[in-house]
Amino acid sequence: MKERTLPLEKVRNIGIIAHIDAGKTTTTERILFYTGAKHRLGSVDEGTTETDWMEQEKERGITITSAATSAFWKGYRINIIDTPGHVDFTIEVERALFVLDGAVAVFDAQVGVEPQSETVWRQADRYEVPRIAFMNKMDKIGADFFAAVQTLRDKLGAKAVAIQVPIGAESDFKGIIDLLTMEAFYWTDDNGLTIERAEIPSHLKDLCETKREELIAAVAEVDDEIMELYIEEEDIPIEKLKSAIRKATIQNKIVPVLCGSSVRNKGIQPLIDAVIDYLPSPIDMPPVKAFDPKTGEHVRDIYPKEDDVFLALAFKIMVDPYIGKLTFARVYSGKLEKGSYVVNTTRNTKERVSRLVFLHANKKEEVDYIRAGDIVGLIGLKNTTTGDTLASEGCNLILEKLVFPEPVISISIEPETKDDEAKLSKALNALIDEDPSLKVHVDRETGETILSGMGELHLEIIIDRIKREFNVSVKVGQPKVAYKETIKFSSEAEGKYIRQSGGRGQYGHVKLRVEPLPLDSQKEFEFVDKTVGGVIPKEYIPAIEAGVKEAMLNGVLAGYPMVNIRVEVFDGSYHEVDSSDMAFKIAASMAFKEAAKKAKPILLEPIMKVDITTPEEYLGDIIADLNSRRGRIDSFENIASTNTRIIHAYVPLAELFGYATAMRSLSQGRSTCSIRFSHYEEVPEQVTQKILSRE
Repeated sequence: MKERTLPLEKVRNIGIIAHIDAGKTTTTERILFYTGAKHRLGSVDEGTTETDWMEQEKERGITITSAATSAFWKGYRINIIDTPGHVDFTIEVERALFVLDGAVAVFDAQVGVEPQSETVWRQADRYEVPRIAFMNKMDKIGADFFAAVQTLRDKLGAKAVAIQVPIGAESDFKGIIDLLTMEAFYWTDDNGLTIERAEIPSHLKDLCETKREELIAAVAEVDDEIMELYIEEEDIPIEKLKSAIRKATIQNKIVPVLCGSSVRNKGIQPLIDAVIDYLPSPIDMPPVKAFDPKTGEHVRDIYPKEDDVFLALAFKIMVDPYIGKLTFARVYSGKLEKGSYVVNTTRNTKERVSRLVFLHANKKEEVDYIRAGDIVGLIGLKNTTTGDTLASEGCNLILEKLVFPEPVISISIEPETKDDEAKLSKALNALIDEDPSLKVHVDRETGETILSGMGELHLEIIIDRIKREFNVSVKVGQPKVAYKETIKFSSEAEGKYIRQSGGRGQYGHVKLRVEPLPLDSQKEFEFVDKTVGGVIPKEYIPAIEAGVKEAMLNGVLAGYPMVNIRVEVFDGSYHEVDSSDMAFKIAASMAFKEAAKKAKPILLEPIMKVDITTPEEYLGDIIADLNSRRGRIDSFENIASTNTRIIHAYVPLAELFGYATAMRSLSQGRSTCSIRFSHYEEVPEQVTQKILSRE
């Protein structure tokens, strides 16, 4: 394979990120078409896109799972991950950004930054992923390129710099002007294959001169060489300016902004050029940190070299009906041939990789080896899960692990027949392997199997997959909120566990102090040993902590998990013969429950950030409805040149079941909303009583 000999500087690992309906998947489709990876244009509406291959994606016209694919452009390999825009599938964006080197953020040119685009942008900020922005839908009514660019600066704090100017807008959108070369580009056929270069239209020359000056000034602020030329008013060579933009983009000092219309096949080729010109290769990125699996200490930095140890991160698991478990991995160093053994250093297990594949959505291309910089699929791994480190034999290093959000909504699920029990268990295990934001547990009191996820749509898709892909008939309960419990005050209590039944007895005696941690604390639990003088031998302290943690799983109010609590063990006693780990664990559990009851336990509920886009005439009805749902209006926003308003509000999840349908009824189907988890808050007393009366 010729492309396997490409040097790493000619590889780009990028993600396509955006708010739902901004045009991510269509943009990906056009990239694949113009690079020759596809021979016909796919359509989201027709269900013929490469990366939206699941039946649920085709039916709903949305991206649910991130899909990996590859393309070649002007001697470069571009590995692309198309990510979902719906907030319920934010885990897919999270793990993609964790392993990617760069991203193309797609925006709707009519509105610019939307609620979920802000969420994915913050995720990219967290992982310091360099980005370029693409203002899509320039043909849409109300499209305003420069107003949309300004939203990146105002809402995201991005140093957004236009490197193009659109020629026209809405139905008059004809092409783009490159501010580096000062050329106009027109797409003269329906498929966008024929590009005509021309001079800048006379009515846009002054605007382009001004915008080019702004571009150079912005780059000069972060590049000394450009600053020197700028101050001396010398001509700046295009290649030197391009190099400075690339350097500043990789350092996250600026965000180059381009424009076009993916659905009208305009502006895509310059976007692909910008991916090559401005986004980093694996060797442009900082080294990855590797840690000691036992101590967690940073051991060494990992660079993308083929002649180093093999190190890769498994960032996604998929169950394929034909080949079984498929592990998506990013290779950070070394080289691995098919049929080789690897060590899962996270779990200290050895596994054989039977086959290696490059991924093209749900199609696979077998290869003989993989190397540093690759994003690939590994077949044959049995015990590897998302976030595990894979290494060559003899290497004892782990990479940084992914952190996943906690689910906020639950349903009960059970098989319709006894014959389906084993099949349901197998299906749930497979889906949890794929999706770490999905959780399953059995309710101790009712014996029900409880499935928890990130939102109603998330669970709806999972149930649909259980029925279709795994052929399991299930009965599903009503959605329930994932409440939590905490305490408001400090208190103390003691627990004694003493048993004598002939022979050796059991003795554990613990005094604990509990106090609340702030709700916005990064720690949900803190345990401190304050004993002195050996009143409790140190070897029993871990058992006491384990007893507390176990007691916190089922709270004292309604059995919900307890969080944001600091626990101090400050006194107790032991028996030289009868004391044991089990006795201290039970005593600690008893003491914690007693202390929690005295510390005014309260319920916490998930609060969702709700962003509603609505025509002005429905504003009053929607606000009244939000108020009836215990909603708190945060702010309003006008969309330029339209009578559309955006309402930003915070609403308890418990009040939002079926909200999308209700909102559409209030607005005759003309309003849309985005709902995402924000934080936990104390449940009002009167609402708490209603919840407890139902439990």
